[in-house]
Amino acid sequence: MKNTYNDLIEQSYYFPQEGFDLQDGYLTFYGVSLKYLIQKYGTPFRLMYLPRIGDQIKKARNLFRRAIKAENYQGTYNYCYCTKTCHFHHVISKALQYDVNLETSSSFDIDLIINLFKKGELENTVKLVHNGYKTDEYIRKIISLQDMGFTDSTIILDNKNELKKILSMAGKKKIKIGIRKAIDEEPQSAYYTSRLGIRASDILEFYRNQIKDKENVELTMLHFFVDSGIKDTLYYWGEFQKSMKTYIELKKECPTLVNINLGGGFPIRNHLGFEYDYEYMIREIVKNIKEMCNNESIKEPDIYTEFGKYTVGESGATIFSVLEQKQQNDAELWYIIDNSLMNTIPDAWSIFEKFILLPVNKWDNEYTRVNIGGISCDHSDYYNSEDLNQQIMLPRYSGREKEPLYLGFFHTGAYQDSISGYGGIKHCLIPSPQHVIIDRDETGNFVDYVYRTEQTVDDMFNILGYNP
Repeated sequence: MKNTYNDLIEQSYYFPQEGFDLQDGYLTFYGVSLKYLIQKYGTPFRLMYLPRIGDQIKKARNLFRRAIKAENYQGTYNYCYCTKTCHFHHVISKALQYDVNLETSSSFDIDLIINLFKKGELENTVKLVHNGYKTDEYIRKIISLQDMGFTDSTIILDNKNELKKILSMAGKKKIKIGIRKAIDEEPQSAYYTSRLGIRASDILEFYRNQIKDKENVELTMLHFFVDSGIKDTLYYWGEFQKSMKTYIELKKECPTLVNINLGGGFPIRNHLGFEYDYEYMIREIVKNIKEMCNNESIKEPDIYTEFGKYTVGESGATIFSVLEQKQQNDAELWYIIDNSLMNTIPDAWSIFEKFILLPVNKWDNEYTRVNIGGISCDHSDYYNSEDLNQQIMLPRYSGREKEPLYLGFFHTGAYQDSISGYGGIKHCLIPSPQHVIIDRDETGNFVDYVYRTEQTVDDMFNILGYNP
């Protein structure tokens, strides 16, 4: 009996499934022929299937609207895309076609917004939520948006000191602010309380002493962020309820507080057996907010979510060829691919993130357990079962066959490009610092000079496709 890879998948999962199918023995991705792309472009290559972005936005928005109607919820729902997840022009332009609002993380994000506005791809009525540490430059740029007619821009305070800087730069301009509540981290975390946000026990006093009597400051939003995302766990619901209690306490003293921002996003499919009841979670969120507010006789807030990975993650894939197989001992078989996993999928080795791994071809070959290695000389350039808590099974490949074995890592559309430094971009568009060289001259005195200056906005935009 021949145990093929196709047999293994059909016995283990429901297959075909959304996004994945076979056509003439080759894998397709949302109906796109990967064989065609390989023959046209060779390997390795990254692909982004942009229609998936719209599908995800519509799904979340429709489920929230349904839940709001079913619960007779009095607030509205606002979908924000987190620009830091993927800054490329083609991605954000596609998201904006579905009328998303935007969440920013650094000063360069404001330049990006201005660029899109000047191109006519963004209206100044868009809702903007400004997270991240507020440098002076970041604050100045946010405030300058008012001069361009932006009417709904909310600065989320990450710490108390940020308010002083904002007030000193805003002058007489009226500023909308939010407060980020620091959450308690999960038990296995290296620290107890998130470094981001203001402690819950300090928020009410902070409002009374530093916000309440400021005529040009309007507190409109409470923000909390659970790093592990919105999941049906005791930990998530515990942090959710604590944050809602903070909102209710604050709302009783602050009539302008009308928004609750749920922060952390929905998970995406990272294996073929992935199960997550999005409809149930959204219904429970809406139901719980309504019940807690009604019990205290306060109006339900407008709900904001910040979905980055959920928006773009499932649209991405990275395709490799297996260059050769390498049997290192009786139990360890290595497939060496034609690039570096550390460079192209950094989350896989840095934080042991899981992605859907499937062969593009040879589904009728017998399957075997393998390790995958990149072509760099670094010991950490690998992907295997030990670190990822899953066995990697792939078609057996001798390396002597006419057609190579092609492998795809799927749902890699979020963060991989910025964390790997694609073309010179960085996470949250934080630029590379200037590079200073120090030497000694013939007399032994120090000599220093700038080898490279700090990256500029235009440097970033050239890479991301915003400059023509």
